[in-house]
Amino acid sequence: MMFKAVLAVIPVHELAPAAQWYESFFGRPADQQPMDTLAEWHLSEFGVVQVFQDPERAGRTSVNFAVDDLDTTLSTLAGSGITATDPQIVSSGRQRLATTTDADGNTLGLIQVIA
Repeated sequence: MMFKAVLAVIPVHELAPAAQWYESFFGRPADQQPMDTLAEWHLSEFGVVQVFQDPERAGRTSVNFAVDDLDTTLSTLAGSGITATDPQIVSSGRQRLATTTDADGNTLGLIQVIA
């Protein structure tokens, strides 16, 4: 079996306020809003994040994002009013990880590989 892309779906209580938060997180508006209950960010050719209004499942999702420079990412997020945990060394010293939580309780991890 061969997969061509990954699509992460993050359920939220209400799309409008969540989409505003994710605009700050991603640093730009959604690339598409194909329906009233869905906003979509294309992060790479093979990686898409959908924020989807689904109150019954909101707050139960965890998604990790690989970043090149964790400190710069955290600084940029802080400038947008988004706080995160202090970076921790994980994966037997091979990665740095910080996390933040959206207004619905979904956890977003930010991971930097240590060279």
